[in-house]
Parts: sequence; C-alpha cells; structure tokens
Amino acid sequence: MVHLITLDPAHFHAALVQKEMYAGVSPVVTIYAPLGLDLTEHLTRVARFNQRAADPTAWELNIHTGPNFLDRMLAEQNPGSAVVLSGRNRSKIERIERSVAKGFHVLADKPWILRSVDLPRIEAALDAADQQGIVAYDMMTERYEITSILHRALVNTPQVFGDLLPGTPDDPAVFMDSMHRLIKTVGGFPMLRPPDFFDIEEQGEALNDVGTHLVDLAQWIAFPDQALDYRTDIAMHGARRWPTVLTADQWKLVTGGAPVPASLSSFVHGGDFHYYGNNFVSYSIRGIHVHMNVRWDLEGVSDTYVARFRGSRSSIEVRQGEAENFRPEVYVVPNPGQANLAAAIESRLKELHSEFPGLGVEEINGEFRVSIPDQYRVGHEAHFGEVTRQFFAYLDNPKAMPAWEKPNMLAKYYVSTKGVEMAAQPA
Repeated sequence: MVHLITLDPAHFHAALVQKEMYAGVSPVVTIYAPLGLDLTEHLTRVARFNQRAADPTAWELNIHTGPNFLDRMLAEQNPGSAVVLSGRNRSKIERIERSVAKGFHVLADKPWILRSVDLPRIEAALDAADQQGIVAYDMMTERYEITSILHRALVNTPQVFGDLLPGTPDDPAVFMDSMHRLIKTVGGFPMLRPPDFFDIEEQGEALNDVGTHLVDLAQWIAFPDQALDYRTDIAMHGARRWPTVLTADQWKLVTGGAPVPASLSSFVHGGDFHYYGNNFVSYSIRGIHVHMNVRWDLEGVSDTYVARFRGSRSSIEVRQGEAENFRPEVYVVPNPGQANLAAAIESRLKELHSEFPGLGVEEINGEFRVSIPDQYRVGHEAHFGEVTRQFFAYLDNPKAMPAWEKPNMLAKYYVSTKGVEMAAQPA
C-alpha cells in the first residue's frame, strides 16, 4: 500500500492531490511542515474535502511541525513512500534530490527549477530514481484536459492538419497565450495569495511557473512520443517581461491584508506593487517557431487560454474567450483551397469514440468546432486526480514510463528557465 507524505505544502495544488481517494493508497497521510499559514490553509482544504456533502473523502492526517521538518521526514519515513511537493520553487530541486536519494517516490508540482544552471540537477535526480527503480514525476495536469487531448489528436491527423509548418520568428507556426487571475476560487472558496507568491526569486516568473504547462503542451502536441534534446533541438530567439501593477488596496485584497515584506520592497513604486508576472518568449523546436505569452491579471471571469498550431491543410486552435463563454473549445480552420475537411474530422473523432463517445463536429462560418460532451469537462482541479492516478500506475510498473519523458522534461525546463533569464537582460 502506498503511503503519501506531504512536504511543506506551500501551494494549493498539494491539497488537490487529496481531492479524491485512491485504491491501494493509505488514507493516512503524513505531513511535515513548519507551523504557519501555508499549513493551516492546506489542512482547511483537506478538511473541506472530507466534509463535503457529495462523495466526501476520508483522509486522516498525521502532522509534524517544526523547523527541521525535512530532516525529520528523511529520518522517520520508510523508503517507498511517495512525497508530494508543491510550492517553495527555489528549494524544490533540493527537496526532490534528497527525497530520491532516500528512496522515496516523488510527485512534484511545477516548476522543479527556476534557473537553467540547475538543469543537470534534474537530470541527476531522474537518473538516481531510475537506478533505484523509483519514480520522480512532474504534475503535467494540462495533458489531461479534453481540449488538449483533442488538439494533439487533430494536429497529428494528416488528413485534417497536413504537415506542421515551420513558420518564422515573426510569424510562428505555434502561438500560445495564457492569462491567469490573481483572484480566484479553489474548491468553491476564495483563495488568498501569500506574499511569498509575489517573490519571483522564490515562485519564479510567469514562464517559470504556469508557463511550464504551455512549453510542455507545445512539444507534447507537436512531437508526440518523440524524445527532444534541448542541446540540439531547441533554439531560443527572444524574450521579454513586464509587470502587473497592484495598488495598495489591490495588494490587501489579494493577500488578505498582509504587509509587503521588506524583501520585496524594491518592487514597490509610488505605493504600487510591481509584480513581474508576465513573460513573452520566442523559440524554435527542430525548426518549428513558437511564440508564447504567459500573463497574470488581477481578476476576470476566468483564466483564459488560446493555442494555434498551423498546418499545411488547416490550423487547429483552442480558444477560451467571450465567444466560447470562457470555456475552451477546439476549432479546425481550413486553409484556403482546402475542401472535404469535415469528413476527415468526423472520421478522426469516430476513432476516438471508444475513449470519448459522443464527440461531434459543427460548422460555424466556414470553421469547424468540435462538440465536446459536458461529461469530459471535469475542470482543472480534477486533473490532479488524473495525474496522480498515472503516477500510482508508474509506481506499480516504473518501466512503463515513456522513455521520452525524461529528455522532454529537460527540454521543457530549458525553455522556461532560459526564457526568463533572457527576458531579465537589459534591453
């Protein structure tokens, strides 16, 4: 039976791992963390899962607090347990390294590193895990989003998409834009951002953090099941950064009234806090040009996401704007002169019916939109259960993990770290 250990839960994603119960996993979860707001917020979220009216969980928590929580975990727990990590991004790779060295499996939320100089540490940790027959796994939840799955399937259907065009640095083949909101709800309750969230040295900038998902999706969709070597397959072309400006009142609203720490005082200008939560990056993967915007705004109807892949027959797009009622939808946009795409789309969707019955397609003003039944729109929070179940499947059979996961993880973190470093350089 798998025993979960939650180490210093500093981000709500750690709690989402426990939004459901899992077969073969002990209901007793041990937590090692310093006593503070992060821990109490985590405990509150897990308690709400246990107390909800519909399908409540039944977690039991064994809590250990104190300043030496990491050393205590390593000394007290048995190898073979699974450590869950979320938040504390600057020190995360050290915690992964030490957990793996002790024989623990690791399920760690992104990002694993914030600096490109630490890429060899990821590689060494993954090598050490392989040598011990244990699993260190990255929570790439967006691969489980139905629109991501359909995007990947259609881009890799030549009868619909054709060949992926190379594009140029000014007119990329792949464009992705992600807007996240500082004010949001988790598990139905408003979430406060601790001041540490705004420390880009601790949390990372947007491309370091949430941008990890975009970089992962770009290579997962464009080069499915292929191993990428960041040293030869990735070329960085340019990057920039800009701040989201919070007034003093907005800072209080987002943090629950916490003061700006002295360590972040250099980001206060004229009473406003400048949060460097926005990045743009331009790069290429095996000659395929990619542009990405990763942004944070104060509030809005929802997070939004746009992704476009350009092929020789059509463009496959995900849109999540007002026209879609802020729900992601998949579109096929035929190139001029392309006909009979509707039949090709329908044929591909029928092939997916064994896993996703009920998919359809509708034509809207010369474009084709995939009709997705509501049952597949489980939402961001549910994807943590899906990625956790995949993690447990790999624990049962570590050799089942695809060989491309390791090199592509390095490629992903090469882009996210190098992009931030390029953006920080003086113009």
